[in-house]
Amino acid sequence: MQLNLRKPIIFFDLETTGTNIMQDRIVEISLIKIMPNGEEIEYTKRVNPERHIPEEATAVHHITDEDVAQAPTFKMLAREIAAKFEGSDIAGFNSNRFDIPMLAEEFARANVDFDFSKPRFIDVQTIFHKKEQRTLVAAYRFYCGKELDGAHSANADTRATYEVLKAQLDRYDDLPNDMDELSKYSAPNRNVDLMGRIILNDQDIAVINFGKYKGKPVIEVFKRDPGYYSWILQGDFAGDTKRAFTRFYMESKK
Repeated sequence: MQLNLRKPIIFFDLETTGTNIMQDRIVEISLIKIMPNGEEIEYTKRVNPERHIPEEATAVHHITDEDVAQAPTFKMLAREIAAKFEGSDIAGFNSNRFDIPMLAEEFARANVDFDFSKPRFIDVQTIFHKKEQRTLVAAYRFYCGKELDGAHSANADTRATYEVLKAQLDRYDDLPNDMDELSKYSAPNRNVDLMGRIILNDQDIAVINFGKYKGKPVIEVFKRDPGYYSWILQGDFAGDTKRAFTRFYMESKK
């Protein structure tokens, strides 16, 4: 089934030096931009992370220090990449939990102000887990009837994710071919920040989603425990998360 699009949607995947959003860096980005008329635009770039790629990461994506030694840094590519994402919805496999927060951190380090509040996010992994509980390789085999050659290369994973979503729409009659509804369906929570450290509860109140104050309204916590804000700022949290907490801290002072 072809996607019912009113604006472009970008399927993308990142290969990185590791899985720590704050400390690790991108070594490859691949995207497929699907236009409402069905046109596909592909873009893949290797990225010099300006640090050693650990052997355990290379074992997954097969990208070595030598492979990216002459590649541009993310800062050199950041505005070009942001321009490609501008005006598009965003889809990926586990993208809500990893790829989007990682990309946001890289943009912030490159001083590129990309507004992640505008696109709708569709996480194909969440749809898959709600329906079948498997991995991308298994999802590709299950939905598309093919083996995923080149798994853990960004381009292969990106195209597989795109094909899996189309196959999911074909398979499930109750899965809406609408980006608004798919975004809602594939979101595990209604996140305020990209990492989901703050979420909206059933009453649309922003609450903390981790630690000792889990489930408590953010503003209420700040009024009762002002030192919690300092702990957040000094902690190992993504920049987007700290900015979200700052907005609520300022509101709590009014």
